Amino acid sequence: MRIRNWLGACAIALMAGGPVAAQSLADTLVAAYRNSDLLEQNRALLRAADEDVAQAVSALRPVLSYVATSNYSESPGRDDIVSTIGLEASLLLYDFGATQLRVDLQKESVLALRESLIDIEQNVLLRAAAAHLNVGRQVATVALQENNVRLISEQLRAAQDQFDVGQITRTEVSVAEARLASSRSSFAAAQGALAQAREEYNRVTGAYPRVLTASSPPDIPRSEAEARAVAREKHPSIKEAQRNVVVAELSVAVAKAALNPTLTGTASVTGSTENGSESVGIRLSGPIYQGGNLSSVIRRAQANRDASRSGLHIVQRDIDQGVGIAWADLAVAVASQTAADEEVRAARLALRGVREEFQVGQVTTLDVLDREQELLDAQTRLLSAQTDRSIAVYTLLDAVGLLTVQHLGLGITTYDPAAYYNAVKDAPTVYVSPQGERLDRVLKRLHRE
Repeated sequence: MRIRNWLGACAIALMAGGPVAAQSLADTLVAAYRNSDLLEQNRALLRAADEDVAQAVSALRPVLSYVATSNYSESPGRDDIVSTIGLEASLLLYDFGATQLRVDLQKESVLALRESLIDIEQNVLLRAAAAHLNVGRQVATVALQENNVRLISEQLRAAQDQFDVGQITRTEVSVAEARLASSRSSFAAAQGALAQAREEYNRVTGAYPRVLTASSPPDIPRSEAEARAVAREKHPSIKEAQRNVVVAELSVAVAKAALNPTLTGTASVTGSTENGSESVGIRLSGPIYQGGNLSSVIRRAQANRDASRSGLHIVQRDIDQGVGIAWADLAVAVASQTAADEEVRAARLALRGVREEFQVGQVTTLDVLDREQELLDAQTRLLSAQTDRSIAVYTLLDAVGLLTVQHLGLGITTYDPAAYYNAVKDAPTVYVSPQGERLDRVLKRLHRE
């Protein structure tokens, strides 16, 4: 049986008894996406950033508040209790666009976090793909080691029988015994590695693996140049860095706008146990001197803007380097698989020949055991090369920014970051406005999910 068929043939080792539905790699990726605490955490952080937009928008709205007081005073021959209640309202009339700049800044921050969420989704899916493939690797390795223990055990029995009739020496029996002990040790190590791989799978998907099946690898760019071009255009880390540059530029504009005056309209109504009053007015305010603080804020914002621009160049170069490394790793994995495939063929032919020579007494038991060990090592290397090649494919997709549920076509409903944003972007009040009722429905849906 060829090594590439081991994974399907040996998947029974994962079964706890009775028929169990097979899990494809796509099933594993879906489970990881649906059960990732890391994704849930960052979705919540994104919703918090959505609220920053709502809070910035609220600064453009009227502010209405109440004030109630009660004062007791005592004077010779008179005790007074004066109670007042009043309503105060204010509305920003004009601030040279400073508040709108803050709204735009928060919107860009939200868009940057959305790109960050996509990058986190890629990391989650890559870890899930590696977990699935490593479990398959370890299942097949356990099967190889178990088969090796069985073969050496049979050879040891045959060697003992030959020794009993004087055909071989005690040395050859001892060699077979040593090889059996070594093979049992390797079998135990393989079982331990499988247990570790299962724990990683459980950590990533929220459940232990059942019967895992292989899947056809997804499409990848046809050349390294195409991969680099796709990464420059689509990688979420680059898009996030670009958004962060815009955020930094808006921060400079906001800092400069703080130098401008602000015009605010005010109104108040006050009533007390003794009298009442009403007032309407406008208030013009602006900085004159703050000890150089505002100038420092502007310079700091400009420095952060320069850092963001440099950060964008760093991210672009890092992504470009990552694509080159991923492409090279894939090429190495392909070459390693080809070489390991040839090695297995040659080792199998060598074992067949030495067994025939052993039957006519031309070689010893040690020679047969050596050839069997060489075949086992070659099969193990081929198995690892096949797994490494599959992992390299998904690593390359991650490097170019295409390792997403949508690109992989997993066929599931994905988290929509715009749903919550659209519900809160106009700063609704829950249960009071139609927008608030819509937000309430969005929150209930999030809790159900």
